[in-house]
Amino acid sequence: MSPAGPAWPRLRVLQALWALLVVLLAPWRLWAIKNTQECTWQVVLNNFETVGKKDASDRFVDQEPLYTVDKVFSLLVDAPIDPDEVRGLVSGKRERSWTCTPLGSGHLPTLSLQTYLGFPYYLKINYSCKGESSEALVRKGHLTGLKPVVLVTFQSPVNFHRWKIEQLQIQMEAAPFRSKAERCNAEEVCLMSWYTPMPIKNGSVVMRVDVSSNGLGPFIPNKRFRVNINGFLERQRDNTLQFTVGNELFNLIPRYFVNVPSRPLWYTVDQAPVFILGGIPEEKAILLTDTNFKDFFLVELSIDSCWVGSFYCPPTSFTATIYDAIATESTLFIRQNQLIYYFTGTYTTLHESNRGSERWVRVLANECIKKLCPVHFHSNGSEYVMALTTGKHEGYVHFGTITDGRVSFELLPRQRSVCNGILVVNCSITWAVFIAGDYNLLLLVEIEDPSTRKYFQVVSYDLVSDYLVVLYTIPEFIPDARGLEFLMVLGTESYTNFPMVPKGMSYNPYNNLLFIWGNFLLQSYNSENFIYLADFPKELSIKYLVNSFYGDTAIVTETEEIWYLLEGSYQVYKLFPSKGWEVHVSLQVMQQSSLYAPNETMVTLFYEDHRLYQLVYLIDNQQGRLVKRLVPVEQLLMYQQISTDYLLERQGSHLTLSFTNFCPFTVMRLRDLPNPQIYTRQERYRAQPPRVLEPGGFHSDNSLAVYQGLVYYLLWLHSKYDKPYADPVHDPTWRWWKNKKQDQVRGEGGESVGGPSPDPPSPSPCPGTVFAPHPVPQDYYFYLASNWRSAGSVHVDMASYEKIYDLKAENELPERIFLDKGTSYRFSVFLTAGEPEPLCTVQSKVGLAVVLADPECIEAVVKEKVLVNRNSVLFWVTLSDKRFCFDQGISGHHLMKTSMLLKVVGSSGHCFQNTHQGPRMQVLDLGAT
Repeated sequence: MSPAGPAWPRLRVLQALWALLVVLLAPWRLWAIKNTQECTWQVVLNNFETVGKKDASDRFVDQEPLYTVDKVFSLLVDAPIDPDEVRGLVSGKRERSWTCTPLGSGHLPTLSLQTYLGFPYYLKINYSCKGESSEALVRKGHLTGLKPVVLVTFQSPVNFHRWKIEQLQIQMEAAPFRSKAERCNAEEVCLMSWYTPMPIKNGSVVMRVDVSSNGLGPFIPNKRFRVNINGFLERQRDNTLQFTVGNELFNLIPRYFVNVPSRPLWYTVDQAPVFILGGIPEEKAILLTDTNFKDFFLVELSIDSCWVGSFYCPPTSFTATIYDAIATESTLFIRQNQLIYYFTGTYTTLHESNRGSERWVRVLANECIKKLCPVHFHSNGSEYVMALTTGKHEGYVHFGTITDGRVSFELLPRQRSVCNGILVVNCSITWAVFIAGDYNLLLLVEIEDPSTRKYFQVVSYDLVSDYLVVLYTIPEFIPDARGLEFLMVLGTESYTNFPMVPKGMSYNPYNNLLFIWGNFLLQSYNSENFIYLADFPKELSIKYLVNSFYGDTAIVTETEEIWYLLEGSYQVYKLFPSKGWEVHVSLQVMQQSSLYAPNETMVTLFYEDHRLYQLVYLIDNQQGRLVKRLVPVEQLLMYQQISTDYLLERQGSHLTLSFTNFCPFTVMRLRDLPNPQIYTRQERYRAQPPRVLEPGGFHSDNSLAVYQGLVYYLLWLHSKYDKPYADPVHDPTWRWWKNKKQDQVRGEGGESVGGPSPDPPSPSPCPGTVFAPHPVPQDYYFYLASNWRSAGSVHVDMASYEKIYDLKAENELPERIFLDKGTSYRFSVFLTAGEPEPLCTVQSKVGLAVVLADPECIEAVVKEKVLVNRNSVLFWVTLSDKRFCFDQGISGHHLMKTSMLLKVVGSSGHCFQNTHQGPRMQVLDLGAT
């Protein structure tokens, strides 16, 4: 069995001392855990029919709006909801219909009804705490004022030619709802949950759902969920769901995973709603997930699996195994034997029509494909995939382009093969990397020269000029670092007798960092000058790299070892197997964690939200199961650090433990961060559920339907708003409520009684009658609600649906900022040294380094102020655009990716920040576009 954990019997005996060291290190954290319940949010998807049903859960398949909510809106007569106003916005003018009713009757002039729409799904929210009943906890939370707050973030689409590029969010407060239990003897509630609409935005199939507390009730940490549209499921006539790519298998047979090597997870970063993973031996099956492996399906693919060798395609052993699998925004790619297939899902929100495939499409059927290479980032409105050939087209790359679900391939280079271009007879392309910003392919080429041994070169191919050039020739043998952590490879160094065997490459477009890997690790920032990282042992061979694209890189070897590299450091850390891993597993066993077992096999390794996760197959009590679990990188590094750097000192009659702290500072704070929206271009809306006239505050099906309709039109107004310069408010919601937030009651002749009206007076359809051509002020609706007279027992507060313009900066750098021409981003970093030091010592001990990925385009200025009385240093950092790089198109198009890394000198791998989710490494990394 391929191990993913240490030998089990050793845990209970050998690791007792290290577990004790960990306990002694952080007594304050144990105190915090002891006095705070370990609680977590739970979120599932419900459709209209399953709302209120216990244990009901749905998949995100339906993408069309629902018309059923319109029936509910027709009941809301005395409410600020004005369907005719919406119709006026659509047609570009306001239309009125009149019914004359005296004001004293308690009714408003009725308006012709416009259809209200709703989204097909709700989010059902609960929470649970360790060792307690979830049902009782939810009731307690409701009675103590707890209300979940849901923030939905829509991922921008790939094709910016069809859809507008925007950073859109909507923040919603969840509504309490009694579950529809069969029997309930309690007076108020037995089972309950909270609900919000699950909105859909045209062009977005990937949504992040962040759930937090309103600050009342128990402490529950914020939690993020992935709620993605699965376009590879279809609803049958009996309302069941069925996969379009194949048939679901329900039995996870141990031979599918036990002793099976792990494999990489390939997908378009931030865009793929569905992940797929092959590698199941002798089965044309894949693992498929739309929740980043929170749950998953095993699907047998409906492909023909036929392949016949020929004179141009070298014969190989036939297998049903799916070797390479790549997921993009709407299309899946697989390789079986030497054939590749693709399948496009049904995504009407992306394509505005059904372009889904009816079956798997075999592409390049006359070619002999030996490998698929992923392109992790989209560009120019398309996604890409590369197929490496063998046989008759050896030395060529089939470059695939996916645009709106349409797939096309081009044979590159266009004029001649790579072998001819670099003037060699025999060569083979081992790996390919596409650098979208330069329209450039980097090729790892193996060259066989009859007069010498085979060697490898890095070759650059320009897709625009069709030009080939050799960038770098990889040394034949591994350099001798002579005890150094890294070595600049100049050609003058001495070498060992171990041959260099390159196997692949990895490129990060944010920092321009290129890795070449095999039984070694080379890195370069310009693809020409390379640094050899000597910490990685030459006796091992790398199987694949996992890049977070935010400064972290995990390494998986052929023997399933896991190593870790942090940008800005040349140290490569061994995470598994290691002493730190044994300490971690010991503590997990003591806590009776269900995520660890004596027999384990790692299936894959991937990053999610900057954190490293494993998909692991466990066998416990003769039962096998797949679990997703966190790889606690910071904890493992901390455990390894304290396991080697400690002293036992005798004080009197007993020994005491002391530890060496290698972190050069004790406190790091970010200060003076600017308000984020001008830099992140984030647009956020706020919505609250309508108020219900029910003593317990519980909503009904009708009030939830009203919530659906209001959120739908809030986002509809955003999508239709063209931001005219003449708009006096520059707010999409202003036109929705503008005639209802002002006192516009008029008397005979149209004279204004309460205030100005934005529209000219209209002739009275009922002469001699006092009337209101627009609804009277919002106070009137509040008066009805406070007297329990609102129609439908629902009160809509107009102030609850708005756009937020004043978001404040959090205590961390934003994930990404946009720098316009000549603009700057400024903040400060506050660092406190460990022990009181003289002025010169503080300056020399705490230093801040800045690494720019593209110094020709942006610049950084750092100013230092030493605070002697506080043993601290304050650094002012300014990041500015140099007005030099002008290759970008209009706003949001062809943006240049770059990054800035702030590093405290000597801190890499040594400094950790304690949080409620465990220690975090203190690194400042800022991506700019």
